[in-house]
Amino acid sequence: MDSKQEENKNDKSTNLGTPKNFLIPIMLLHLRDWNSHGYELMQKITQFGFDSVDQGNLYRILRQLEKDAMVTSKWDTTSGGPAKRIYTITAAGEQYLEVWASSLGHYQKMLNQFFNLYNPFFTPYKSSSKDSDEEK
Repeated sequence: MDSKQEENKNDKSTNLGTPKNFLIPIMLLHLRDWNSHGYELMQKITQFGFDSVDQGNLYRILRQLEKDAMVTSKWDTTSGGPAKRIYTITAAGEQYLEVWASSLGHYQKMLNQFFNLYNPFFTPYKSSSKDSDEEK
């Protein structure tokens, strides 16, 4: 096995990545604050921290969310250029998001306990203006 194959193997074993279903609550979270078209939503998700988002997959998820009544959509023809489908979260989407937030809160507690046992001196990094001032 050459070094590149070995490096890729090591990356796969240590980089577990983001859970696949985590994309759905992130999408709903962004739609909770503003109605959005797909491309704009994809940009927000990338800014949130996803390395890349497959455009086809994003639109498949949006169509499924619409079938599951978690989002609605309508065509926006008011802007210049081609019409865009604007997505809006529904009450069912809000409920789904609330369940995820509750679950993530539980997992956050478990992660805190893990890190407290793993390294009792571990303190999560928190960016603050004080840190920025000290670096100068």
